Formats: sequence, C-alpha cells, structure tokens
Amino acid sequence: MNRRLLNSWIGIEFLGKFLNMLALAFFVSYSDKVNAKLREFGAVMFSKARIRMRDGEVIEGIILPRPDVGDPDVVIIKHENGYNVGVHVDGIGEIEVLQVYSPPTRAGPRPSSGNGPRAALIATGGTIMSKVDYATGAVYPSFSLDELYEMYPELRSIASVELINLFSIFSEDMNPSRWTEMGDAINKAMQGGAEGIVVLHGTDTMHYSAAAMSFAFRSAAAPIVFTGSQRSSDRPSSDSFENIYASVLASVKAPFAESVVSMHASSSDGLIAIHRGVRARKMHSSRRDAFVSINAKPIAFVDVTKGELKMAATSFKQRGETVYEGGFDDRVALIKYYPGMDGEVIDYLVDRGYHGIVIEGTGFGHVSESVRDALGRAVEAGLPVVVSTQTIYGRVNLNVYRRGVELEKLGVIPSGDMSSETAYAKLSWILARTRDLEEVRRLVATPMAFELSERTEPINYCLGVS
Repeated sequence: MNRRLLNSWIGIEFLGKFLNMLALAFFVSYSDKVNAKLREFGAVMFSKARIRMRDGEVIEGIILPRPDVGDPDVVIIKHENGYNVGVHVDGIGEIEVLQVYSPPTRAGPRPSSGNGPRAALIATGGTIMSKVDYATGAVYPSFSLDELYEMYPELRSIASVELINLFSIFSEDMNPSRWTEMGDAINKAMQGGAEGIVVLHGTDTMHYSAAAMSFAFRSAAAPIVFTGSQRSSDRPSSDSFENIYASVLASVKAPFAESVVSMHASSSDGLIAIHRGVRARKMHSSRRDAFVSINAKPIAFVDVTKGELKMAATSFKQRGETVYEGGFDDRVALIKYYPGMDGEVIDYLVDRGYHGIVIEGTGFGHVSESVRDALGRAVEAGLPVVVSTQTIYGRVNLNVYRRGVELEKLGVIPSGDMSSETAYAKLSWILARTRDLEEVRRLVATPMAFELSERTEPINYCLGVS
C-alpha cells in the first residue's frame, strides 16, 4: 500500500467524515484572544490551515479543540506527521484556511460488503478501536466497527466481511468471563460459515486472549487472528491499517487454523509477523513491533505491499471441523516471585478460595524458603500450583538445583517452556473442566496447541531495535 496515500486518507478524509461524532459541547473553550484570531481569518475547529508564525515558521495541519488542561492561549494543531503541536496565539501572524470541514449526515451503519471468502471481524475495543478525545487529550475506545471498516475500503477486495461488535473496552478490562463470551462469538461465526476470524483487541493483554482461544478451540474451521495497534486509528501514523489488512488476508488465505497474533514485524511498514497465540508476548510498550514469539519463531509473515502470506512453520493445525470447549475459571492467580516475598501472599490466595496459582519463579523456577513452604500448603489444600520462569526465554527445570527438587517433591507443576501468560490461560481453561489435582497435572504437561516443546531451540530473541 502507498503509505502517503494512506496518510492522506486517514489524516484528511477521516477527520471530515467523522466530525459529526465529536460533541463540541464537551470541549473546553479557547481564550477570547484565540477565538478572535480564528474569526479574523475565518478558521473554525477542524479546519485544515497553513499558519504563518511571526518568526517566519510555517505550520500546516488541522486546528483541534483545546484539551481541558493547558494554556487557553495556545492553539493545538494536528501536524501533517500525525503529532499535535501547540502554538501561542501571540506568535501567530496569519492563518490561511485550506479547507473547512462540515459534518456530513450519516444514514446509519454501512452494511458489510466485499468480495471473496467470508471473514468475521469481531471488535472488543483497545487502541485500534480508539481515537483521541480532545477534551482530555487521552485515547479512548469509541469507534464502532462499522466506522473503522468504512475507513479501510481495501478490505473489500480480500473478503466479504461480517462485522460483529462484541465489546468496547480497554484490554486491561479483559477477563476470563469475557474470554468465554469471546469464544462463544467466534464459535458462532465459524458455525455460520466464516472462513476467517479476525479479533480486534487491545495490545496489552492480547497475548493472554490469543492463548486462551488456543485452548478453547481444540480444532477449528478457520484461523483466529488477533490484531491491534500501538497508535489510535485516527492518527496518520497509526499502524492499524496494515495490521487489519494483513490479519483479514491471513484469516482467509492461511492453511493453518490456530489462534494467532498479527502485528508489525519491525518498526517500519510493509511486513506483518504472525505469532502463535501461545507463544506471543508484548515486549515493548509503544513500538509497532512490540510482539515477539517466545521460545519459537513466527508461524508466518504477510507482505502487505504484495498482498502475500508466507508460511514460516511447516507444522501446524490445519483447517478442519470446529471443536470448541469454552469456559474459563476466573479464580486463578498469576503472581511474580520477588526477593523478600513472604509466604503469606500464597496463604492469602488459599484462604480467599482461589482454585489455582501460577507463580513466576526465578531462573529455572525457584522461590524462597518461606514461599516454598506456603506453596506446599497450597498443594496440600488441593490447589494446583504451576511454576513458570520470569526470565521470559528458556524453560523451567526443577531438577537442576536443590530448591527445584524440593518444589517438585511438594507437588508443584513445572510449566516447561510455556510463558507465564500462556500457563495462566491454560490453567484457567483446565480448571473450568476439572479440579482433580492429578488430572490437572497431566493436562498442564500435555501439549495442546504448540505451547510446549521437548527442547527449547536457541534463537535470536532480541527485538532487533533499529
């Protein structure tokens, strides 16, 4: 895709098309001095303008309403590069209005359309469904799926897309109960004939949800492709378009039928990496290529410029009959061991009626004496305790050091080379099916979705920061 054309589409057409969604009554007013300056040159909110400063600098962009904090004499401009800049009214010489936006009327949601295989686009919220709230300066999930779909007409050339608005939440508000609702919606779409599933999700907990769906769908008729964005969809610099485009393409073209995460492979545009949900982890708070496959390599890549899917894995679950086993236990805790941690933390979870615990130990999976003894009491009380490692890469091995041997004798379950997030999702899924300790132990150690391997291959685990 031509990035400059894409920027033009989002940065100009989008702001005009969706001006009617912005309630100006909620914006905090600029000062009388600013309003007088704008009136002098016929500028209004969301005008595209070329501002000539008294010092000779020229700034071109969209005039935005003022956030509820900051100097009322400073005009906020969305620059062409996608970032907001503030200019003091006293420094403004002239304002040349290049385009004035007027709110269009909307006759209601655009019905889903497109050509090709059927795909279901399921929205749960997150940054990809968000835009900047200019009253606060914050990003908030406020797009409907219809509006987002309307922004990207290129999707219609890939698939006939069904739009499903499931949630409109931040990803930190995702939980096991909502995983069940998500799984039910995905299963319904598959049973209805969808040949590809794309789930729009906040990136912070997307790998948890993708791992959860890996266990809920023992086999599937279609891939379940999770995607999100690191920058809200109303920003010209947003990564949302390429992520959505690649995800829809992968969902209908991929030979595999697994739960995966689809995000930028590098900080640049053009290549999207497809990570198995049980292997994916968010490794950076803001970079486009925040997601990495842990103890594994991506399953595939999508070349956005060519519209091609390139497989990287030779072993995968193929499309077949959908076997769905939904339901997750919401009384599972994931905690991180730290130096000085007291065993009372574990005792508290047992006393509060939790059904299972995943604890991130150090190195091969170690904890202090106090925590060791508390974990033993938890196992005696009938709680499965899974120990993972906080080293991110590598695997748990309780047979190397004495402390590990002690934990294993107490009945603690090693997580192998599963990530802590995957171990948490798996234990939550297992405990919704059985509370028998020996059966839980067997299932945790049983590979179900490529989440476990007998041998962890040495790989380049750096982000490749450029």
